[in-house]
Amino acid sequence: MHRAPVGAPRHSLNTGSMRHNSLPSHGFVLAFLLVPAAAAAQAPPPVTVVAAQRGDVPVFASGVGNVQAYRSVLVRARVDGTLEKIAFREGQDVKPGDALAEIDPRPYAAALAQAEAKRAADAAQLANAKRDLARYTALAKSNFASLQQMDTQQATVNQVTANLQGDEAAIAAAGLNLSFCHITSPIAGVVGLRQVDEGNLVHATDSNGIVTVTQITPISLVFTLPESELPHVQQALQAGAAPVFAAADEDAAPIAEGQLLTPDNRIDTTTGTISLKATFPNTDRKLWPGQFVSARLQLAVRHDSVSVPQTAIQHGTDGLYVYVVAPDHTARRQNVKLGYEGNGRAVVDDGLAGGEDVIVAGQLRVQVGQKVEPRPADAG
Repeated sequence: MHRAPVGAPRHSLNTGSMRHNSLPSHGFVLAFLLVPAAAAAQAPPPVTVVAAQRGDVPVFASGVGNVQAYRSVLVRARVDGTLEKIAFREGQDVKPGDALAEIDPRPYAAALAQAEAKRAADAAQLANAKRDLARYTALAKSNFASLQQMDTQQATVNQVTANLQGDEAAIAAAGLNLSFCHITSPIAGVVGLRQVDEGNLVHATDSNGIVTVTQITPISLVFTLPESELPHVQQALQAGAAPVFAAADEDAAPIAEGQLLTPDNRIDTTTGTISLKATFPNTDRKLWPGQFVSARLQLAVRHDSVSVPQTAIQHGTDGLYVYVVAPDHTARRQNVKLGYEGNGRAVVDDGLAGGEDVIVAGQLRVQVGQKVEPRPADAG
């Protein structure tokens, strides 16, 4: 058997062949990987751009508010008795005078009948006293009766007349109590959840009442602003109507528009804020009592102003700036001075003339003088 010399490399021909064939393969793969990476590094980064707008920009003051009923009435029993009937459906719309409940009227009907009977008795007594007075007056003229007797009879007539007036008052009171047995809605609104069921004994002193009627069309909104905004609020009221917009949160679209009614007559010293009240038509009932909303009060309008989205504003060591994309798709830095920020817009008092394409997204990938790939905001 043939054996290779000691120390001679085994399979030298095959190994050399493999190495010779593998070097070009690895070089090709390495070149294939490096070319796309270099191309990607040199590709312009995509950015989202929006044109700076020139026009009228409303100035807002924002605060958190709580929706309140325009009017709310807790309907209570005004007389004691058994609740015989509930005449409403929970959540029902009612008008003034609509029946809500009925208390057993029989005790109060009996009291009314008793008062009317006493009036009839006193009326008969008064008629008899007046006839006696007429007799005594005629006899006194002929000296058959003394003046004292005539005066006493006149006093009797006056006394019975006063009793009759008291009877009339008692009848009015009894009739009023009888009317209280029929409970009606005092305002137009929505009926809430009932607090007592039929068959229960209700009292005029009950604190829970029977039901609450809440007027939600129109509806009110109470919100707070920093006390520093009070002069601007007063100026807005003096200029005319001050619109107020309500939204589910600060960044959401408004769900209702109303008018500022008035600020409170004092500033809360513990928080440094002032409460304001606005009224909304609320015909679509998007606002509901107890709801928390974000309130935006329009204080003024800045006419012919340049504005950009707030997301375009960048903060640097030397102030505020934006990235502007030139017609050749080159990014440049532009320092700006702002006059107002709010409602997602920033008013630029200095630095932009209007019409420039400013970057609103993708600024972290941008360097000054670098080529970029601008994409309109509405293109996603």
